[in-house]
Amino acid sequence: MESLKDLQLRYESLKGLGLKLNIERGQPGDDNLDLSNALLGIVTEKDTKTQSGFDIRNYPGGVLGLPEARELFSGILGAKAEETMVGNNASLLILSKVLMWALLRGLNGSSAPWCKTGKPKMIVTVPGYDRHFLLLSELGFDLIQVKMTKDGPDMNEVEKAAAADPAVKGILFVPTYSNPTGDTVSDDTVKRLASMKTAAPDFTIFADDAYVVHHLVDNPPKPKNLLRACEEAGNPNRVYLFGSTSKITFSGAGLGFMATSTANLAYISKLFGTMFIGPNKAEQLRHVKFLNAYPGGVAGIMKDHAKLLKPKFDITQKVLSRELGATGLAAWSNPEGGYFISLDTTKPVAKRAVALCKEAGVAITPAGATFPFGKDPKDANIRISPTRPPIVELEKAIEILAVCIKLASAEFDSAAK
Repeated sequence: MESLKDLQLRYESLKGLGLKLNIERGQPGDDNLDLSNALLGIVTEKDTKTQSGFDIRNYPGGVLGLPEARELFSGILGAKAEETMVGNNASLLILSKVLMWALLRGLNGSSAPWCKTGKPKMIVTVPGYDRHFLLLSELGFDLIQVKMTKDGPDMNEVEKAAAADPAVKGILFVPTYSNPTGDTVSDDTVKRLASMKTAAPDFTIFADDAYVVHHLVDNPPKPKNLLRACEEAGNPNRVYLFGSTSKITFSGAGLGFMATSTANLAYISKLFGTMFIGPNKAEQLRHVKFLNAYPGGVAGIMKDHAKLLKPKFDITQKVLSRELGATGLAAWSNPEGGYFISLDTTKPVAKRAVALCKEAGVAITPAGATFPFGKDPKDANIRISPTRPPIVELEKAIEILAVCIKLASAEFDSAAK
């Protein structure tokens, strides 16, 4: 075990390199983005009409998106085309609209708008996605935190909260390769979510399946589909699934999509229709043409992404194991897909470690961001985003992070004496 003095010297040496490295957000690398460069020119002046007969330059087409796009992206979510809508560039925006209309009007089957039945509450998983927490808190939801386990949300906690209070209106989480832990729901968790008793008749599962096709292994987990499970349980309107092409093609310049029951889709699309005439049909056609032409389709491009991303996850695991593996100072995930690695320090030093990283030129997600309002009760969780930097830069960034964790832990021990 390195001494406090040795760690201070090593840290100052690394700090003196004057580096500017970033592992803060889950962004694709330039090589990942390059896979989709053909997207930029694939639609020309000869492509103004779709096979379904719509002119991409004009209004007609409806709020649900091009039929060709609905057919393509329904498969990603394990849904039918008639259960799917395709929007513009952000699934988070589609989710936001659904939640806003739930508050203002209620969802399909609601007896009243959610804002009129007492202060609404939403179950969220921790550690989890900071943008989910921010959205829900700004909309006025009280957040009920449940632990994310290797099988998904802690179902004992979820079932207890959902059954006890009609103000608990739903659960929002990432079911596949959860942000940041990389956990995927088990079949048993899916079954329990679909069939559990809820005090609110309109309790809704909001499943942000952002990483459903983002595998790093050849034999990925294949959990039971939430839509089909809810159907089988006699609760066909309980779930909304969300996804996007943000880490399939271009981040922030792709398509978001949603799948739910046909009854839910009819209800919510009518409300959406008061806000806009239709999504960007030109962008939808570009994605349909590009992904259908890509060798192997969506699965093909995701395999090519994995070839670029897997070495980055591997080097992260290698450096963490080398620097921290025998110290007992931290434990971390080794995900089979997704975009993140979740690390927990043994001692309450995450904020200090992240601050040390910043001083040494490494930007990392703020400690606490994976909990509502930035408050990690154990000051332990750090989200690592290894996908953006080149491998050489990533390796150095992870080394600095590990040294900062060791230094922060040694400082903690010294202060406790």
